[in-house]
Amino acid sequence: MQTVKESQHRFIKMLFFFIALILPWIAGGIYVHEKSNIAAREQLKLVNYYVDTVKKVDHSKFEILRQKFETPQQVTEACLSCHNKTDHDVMHTAHWKWTRPYVTDEGDTIQLGKKNIINNFCIGISSNEPLCTSCHAGYGWKNEKFDFSISKNIDCIVCHDQTGTYEKFPGKAGLPVDKKMVSNGKTFLPPDYNKIAENVGMPKRQNCGSCHFTGGGGNNVKHGDLELALNNTTRKVDVHMGIDGANMSCVECHKTKEHKISGKLYTVSSGNSDRVSCAQCHTSEPHSNIILNHHTDRIACQTCHIPEYAKVNPTKMYWDWSTAGKRNPDGSLIIKKDSHGHLKYHTKKGSFVYESNVKPEYVWFNGKARHYLTGEKIDTSKVLVLNELQGSYADKTSKIIPVKIHRGKQIYDAENNYLIIPHLFGKDSTAFWKNFDWDKAARTGMASVGLPYSGKYSFISTEMYWPVNHMVSESKESLSCTDCHSRNGRLAGLNDFYMPGRDYDPLLDKTGIIMIILSLIGVAIHAGLRIAKSKN
Repeated sequence: MQTVKESQHRFIKMLFFFIALILPWIAGGIYVHEKSNIAAREQLKLVNYYVDTVKKVDHSKFEILRQKFETPQQVTEACLSCHNKTDHDVMHTAHWKWTRPYVTDEGDTIQLGKKNIINNFCIGISSNEPLCTSCHAGYGWKNEKFDFSISKNIDCIVCHDQTGTYEKFPGKAGLPVDKKMVSNGKTFLPPDYNKIAENVGMPKRQNCGSCHFTGGGGNNVKHGDLELALNNTTRKVDVHMGIDGANMSCVECHKTKEHKISGKLYTVSSGNSDRVSCAQCHTSEPHSNIILNHHTDRIACQTCHIPEYAKVNPTKMYWDWSTAGKRNPDGSLIIKKDSHGHLKYHTKKGSFVYESNVKPEYVWFNGKARHYLTGEKIDTSKVLVLNELQGSYADKTSKIIPVKIHRGKQIYDAENNYLIIPHLFGKDSTAFWKNFDWDKAARTGMASVGLPYSGKYSFISTEMYWPVNHMVSESKESLSCTDCHSRNGRLAGLNDFYMPGRDYDPLLDKTGIIMIILSLIGVAIHAGLRIAKSKN
C-alpha cells in the first residue's frame, strides 16, 4: 500500500516527466513564432521596391515638357529624350507584347498570351483589335500590321499619369479621344497632355486599375477580386489596399525591374516564374500557432484569408453566347437587367449571370497551367477547360488555392471541331455586333487567324479559372477550422486526399473509435484499481 507521501512523490515525478515531454514542443512553437516575426521584420527592412524613374523630380521644370503637345506620341517622344533606354525595356515586357513563352504538349516553345489566346468572355482579339487593344500599353494596334518596334507608340502616361484625367477610348486601338466623344453613356474629353506630362510619377492603384479593374467590358467583370471600388476602399474589403489599413499601391507587391512587373494572370500565362506571394512580406510561417504554420505547406494563404470576393460590386460568373442576336420585332436591341440593375441579357452578347459576395471554389495548383491553343481539336462531349491549372495532392509542390471559375457557352466549328474566334467589333457587314450573323462573323474571324471554317457552327460549354488573390479579409474574418474540416465544407470538391472531419473511412474511423473506447476502459480500470488499493 502506497503512503500519501509516496503518492505525492510519484505525482511530482510524473509531473516533471510531463513537463519535460511538453516543454520542447512549447519552446519550439515559441521559437518558430519568434523566428517568423524576426524574419518578417527583416523582410520588411530588406524589401527593395525597384523604380524606373528618379524620385522627387518636378517634371514641370523640364522645358521639353512645356511644348504644346497635339498627340500622345509626342509626349512619349519627350519622355524618351531623357529616359532614353526605357523603350527597349518596355518592348520586352508582356504588357507590350501581350505574349510570354509557352511550352506545348509536344515540347515546342511558342509565344502565347492575350494577343492570341481564346477566352470565354469576348473570345479573342484577332479581327477585333481596335476594341481589345483599348487596354494595350501602346497606341494604334488596330490590326495584325501593328509595328511593335516603333517606340513612340508606347503609352507612358497610362501608367504614370498622376492627375487622374487620362483615359483611353474604347474602340480606338489604345488611343485617347481627340474630340469630345460618348461611349455607353460616359463622356470622354481630349486629355490635357501638357498638364499630364508635367505631373507624372510612380503608378497608383487607379493607373493599374484603368485596365485591370474593368477588363471584359465593365467594372469587376472578369477578375471578381479587382474592381474600381479598390481605388478608395476600407480594410474590411481589402486589408492591403484599404485607406484605413495598409493603403498599399499595386507596385508595392508587384515589384518592377526594367518595367517587367512581377505577377502573372494564369488565364493568359502558364509558367511558374515571376510570381508574387504573400511570403514575400509575411514569410512562410506567419502564425503563432504551429499547426496553422504546418497548413501553409499545402494551403495558400489566400485560401483562408479570402473567404469571399466581389465584396462591393458583382462579378460575371456565366456568359452564354448562344443566346445572342435576338431582337425586338422592330429590330431594336433587347437589353434586360436583373433586380439589382445588372445585365442579364443583351442582344450583342447573350445571357449573363452576376453574383456578389461569392465563395471561391478550390483547386490544387503548382504554379503551371495548360492552355487551349487556337485550332486545337476539342471533345464536344464534355466541358472544355480553356486554362487548366496543374496540380494535385500527390504533387508536393501543389497548394490549395481559391479560384473564380467563369463558365459559359461559346461558338465552335461543328465539323472541324475547334473553337471559333468570331469577328465581333467593327462597322463592316460581317461584324456580329453589326448584323448579328454568326456565319459571317465566323468566316471573317477564322480567316484572320488562317484557319478554315466549315460553314457549320454550334456552341460548347467552357470554363476559365481565375485565381483569387485580392480582397484579403481581416484576420478575424478568415476561415475557421470547421469551414473546411466538415462533411459539406469548402473543400468538399477536393477528394483526392483524406481530410479529418470531412471524409469517412470505415476502417480508419472504426479503429479510432475502438482506440478511444479502449483508452476509456483502460482509464476506468486504472482508476478502479487505484481506488481499490487505496482502501486496502
